[in-house]
Amino acid sequence: QVQLVESGGGLVQAGESLKLSCAASGSIFSINTMAWFRQAPGKQRDLVASIILGGRTNYADSVKGRFTISRDGATAYLQMNSLKAEDTAVYYCAAADKLQIQAMGLIPQYEYWGQGTQVTVSS
Repeated sequence: QVQLVESGGGLVQAGESLKLSCAASGSIFSINTMAWFRQAPGKQRDLVASIILGGRTNYADSVKGRFTISRDGATAYLQMNSLKAEDTAVYYCAAADKLQIQAMGLIPQYEYWGQGTQVTVSS
């Protein structure tokens, strides 16, 4: 079992930066992939960024060049620069300890989720 707790959300102005943290506890050595998702009111939850064993990262097109995901021990981070009003959402940390084999590659199966942290960007 893995528990995830997000922190670092808040209110910032457009163009500023913010860094989110996700502290993992429990069976942390079973984690293959950690990721950040976000969900704005009335919209679906979308993948923002992910990082797998070995350090390879993946980003949504909307945040490429602005956001950076990283890991340090049992904590994952999301550095968010040049924030825009459209980045406003609840941000969720997620972790996967299983990978689904597909013809296109390995797909993380996210089983563990944090409670979310609010990020609001004013313009």
